Amino acid sequence: MKNTKWSFVLFSLVLFLVPLQTSAQVFGPVSYVALGDSLAAGQTPTREIDTGYSDLIALEIARNQPLAFYSKDLAFPGFTTADVLKRVQSKEAKPLLQNANVITISAGANDLLRLIKSDAKSGSLSFQQIPADYSLNSVRKNMKTILTELKKTAPKAEIYVMGYYFAYPHARDSQKVGTAKQLTRLNEILAKEAKEAGVNFVSVDAAFGDDAIGKVPNPADVHPNAEGYRAMANSFFNVYAKGGMQVISGEIPPANPLTFEEIMQNRQGALEEGDQSAVLPSSYLDEEFIAVTEMKPMI
Repeated sequence: MKNTKWSFVLFSLVLFLVPLQTSAQVFGPVSYVALGDSLAAGQTPTREIDTGYSDLIALEIARNQPLAFYSKDLAFPGFTTADVLKRVQSKEAKPLLQNANVITISAGANDLLRLIKSDAKSGSLSFQQIPADYSLNSVRKNMKTILTELKKTAPKAEIYVMGYYFAYPHARDSQKVGTAKQLTRLNEILAKEAKEAGVNFVSVDAAFGDDAIGKVPNPADVHPNAEGYRAMANSFFNVYAKGGMQVISGEIPPANPLTFEEIMQNRQGALEEGDQSAVLPSSYLDEEFIAVTEMKPMI
């Protein structure tokens, strides 16, 4: 009886002393690279670049563990999955990806949303099913190849495929069903490809729903505001740390949107002055912005 009692005590101590790592969290210094479209870049509802979900992820990680490196230079407004694949395969991407141990990807929405006609005044949405089917099939093929390439180039990285929210909360309810179904199909494809590749899928649609006008405030634009990006970042942390990390409202940096012209001027000035914060944003996170060459009116 005594042996049984002590065995139970020892077993309890082992459970207490050895944490059960059921999350996808990376322990130790984090090198984080964000890939993808304008959501990864942090585009605002007014077509500027500001704090996005990737910035909030980097900031929250830095509050809780060492952040050695962070970059969203591989994200670009308007990128489709084909564009992201080209970027992943580029020479410029390899040094960033090879040293990354956390990678997020937002890709797929532009393949689909460019086919959807939205009238902000009437609240109508329309698309053709056959082109949408073809586009979603391209997402499936390209995402499969992207994840295969990343597994080769960034073998040390925990990879997170970001899902998408319903981007038209201002549309009439009668117009939402068909488009919402296509976005659900997009998320299902992304989740399936992530599972088959052995990487993580981050669902964000539940954090938005179909009526998230408080997070997607501009009827003529599909991009979220700071609260929307916070919801996306926290959806990431639900997977990364099982909710152990969360960005609260008070932790969102003050708005500091930059236009395309300002981004280019700041970037050029930093390069001319040899400012390493443009390369190592972990030293100055709020000054790190995407290196773009033109703005595009899509995600």
